[in-house]
Amino acid sequence: MSDHAEAPVAPVEAHEPPYYLAVFTTVRTQEQSDYSETNARMEDLVKDIPGYLGMDHAQTPGGLGITVGYFRDADALTQWRTDAEHRAAQRRGRAEWYQSYTLHVAKVERSQGFTREVAQSPAAG
Repeated sequence: MSDHAEAPVAPVEAHEPPYYLAVFTTVRTQEQSDYSETNARMEDLVKDIPGYLGMDHAQTPGGLGITVGYFRDADALTQWRTDAEHRAAQRRGRAEWYQSYTLHVAKVERSQGFTREVAQSPAAG
């Protein structure tokens, strides 16, 4: 079960490139004490970073979690990476919560999106 249950069921909108993303892929341990609270705090904290554009998250039934954070520029991503509270959560994650993880950082050069128009039903007569 995802800790992101209240997140909207829609991807982060396409932004005008270039921008950056951080792809954080995890497999968690059985020890999850305080994980949900810390995760919620990190989601609130990152929103205060100037240049933060949004986050997508997915989790497989088998336990693989993928979180993608979107940032306007490299400075915003660096500010998030070096935030003291985020660094403390990273240390605790390595010590307790994650069996393994990978982090990939990329510069987006092309971005597009699609949203289906909601069909209007005819007015009842």
